[in-house]
Amino acid sequence: MEAESTAGDGYAVSSLDRIGSGYGFRKIRHAIGVTAFGINALVLPPGYQSGVHYHERQEETYFVHQGEVEFRFGDGTVHITGPGSVVRVDASTHRSLRNVGDGDAVVVVAGGKDGYVGRDGLAVGGVRTEGPPGAA
Repeated sequence: MEAESTAGDGYAVSSLDRIGSGYGFRKIRHAIGVTAFGINALVLPPGYQSGVHYHERQEETYFVHQGEVEFRFGDGTVHITGPGSVVRVDASTHRSLRNVGDGDAVVVVAGGKDGYVGRDGLAVGGVRTEGPPGAA
């Protein structure tokens, strides 16, 4: 059996297939040793609907990697999202999601608390570049 990840000095590399198989959670945080925030992937079969939930402290951001996913919020609104969509939800906001597509859906979920650290990247060797478009 292949290991969940390959780790080096200060990094780890994996894939959702290496972390698990079938439907449900893929515990990315555990597999690659993330300690600053929570991050998981959900692999959902067609028609699957999660229960309604909220959090005590952590804001969540959902990235729809594959499929069509319906997000329902406590205020009654419904949004259908597709690949590349990003959804942010406050901790206390009630939410649920449902795979409304014909194929599997893959959603990456990151959760955290206490704010953004700020842009703190430093160039190795003292050579500064402008970075990719939009990085400023």
